[in-house]
Amino acid sequence: MDIKCILCPTDFSDASTHAIDQAVVIAGWYKARITALHVSSPIFPAVPGLATSSGESVDETEIERLRKQTAARFGAATAAGIGLDILVDVGQPASRILDRAANLPADLIVMGTHGTSGFEHLVLGSTTEKVLRKATCPVLTVPPRAHATSQLPFKRLLCAVDFSDSSLAALQYAFSLAQESDAALTILHVLEWPWEEPPPPRLEELPFEQGFALTEYRRYCEKSATARLESLVPASVGATPVTRLRNGKPYVQILHVAAEERSDLIIIGVRGRNPLDVTLFGSTTNQVVRRAACPVLTLRR
Repeated sequence: MDIKCILCPTDFSDASTHAIDQAVVIAGWYKARITALHVSSPIFPAVPGLATSSGESVDETEIERLRKQTAARFGAATAAGIGLDILVDVGQPASRILDRAANLPADLIVMGTHGTSGFEHLVLGSTTEKVLRKATCPVLTVPPRAHATSQLPFKRLLCAVDFSDSSLAALQYAFSLAQESDAALTILHVLEWPWEEPPPPRLEELPFEQGFALTEYRRYCEKSATARLESLVPASVGATPVTRLRNGKPYVQILHVAAEERSDLIIIGVRGRNPLDVTLFGSTTNQVVRRAACPVLTLRR
């Protein structure tokens, strides 16, 4: 894996401070340079068709103050001898983050989330969700320190695979990370069995023919998925990854396995941007990012 430029936005919150810690360690590991970005939101957002509001500009004195405040947040990077660029932009945070990531170009975006209490109220249009859905480079979202259970460097990786192109690309990334950091890797596939909520009927309560057919179908799905998982592991990957199969709602099972294994990092592939993909994002990746106690690395294909 080649990481030369890391974009790390900060809003000076505790959540973004923990993300900075992660970015500094990753930059040190990969000998990468960090671009620190603070976006000052305009007091009066621009309205299409109207002249630019004076509230959208910030005077040079304020820009310089914000630049110094941003640099102070990244003191650990400077102390570690990591290359650091400081940027202060004015505008809508998600748009400016995405623009900067594309123009640098960034190999990785590292940004914080506000944990269960704040991130639980996530709605379409929030900064983190927009960046996750639209960034063309990998995005590492980091929970606040108070919620985190992971350690650096990452030694226990969990990669969720649904056999889509995006998840297979994420798996290659996971293989690379595991080799470079000598980490244990678990590859997880979740079968969405037809019943999740309400509780399913017991198979023995169904008519014999239906119960037998469902039992055989489930056995077939599990056997096929297990074989596909095992076929994804190349012989040259080094330490053999563990493959796991779960039944249920994907995000619930991903979080359960991450908790069981005390994963340091969850890796997930994100699909495209059409309406169906946004729905899938909301029901799986978004839920994992909202609730995970460890960083989540999302990759788009």
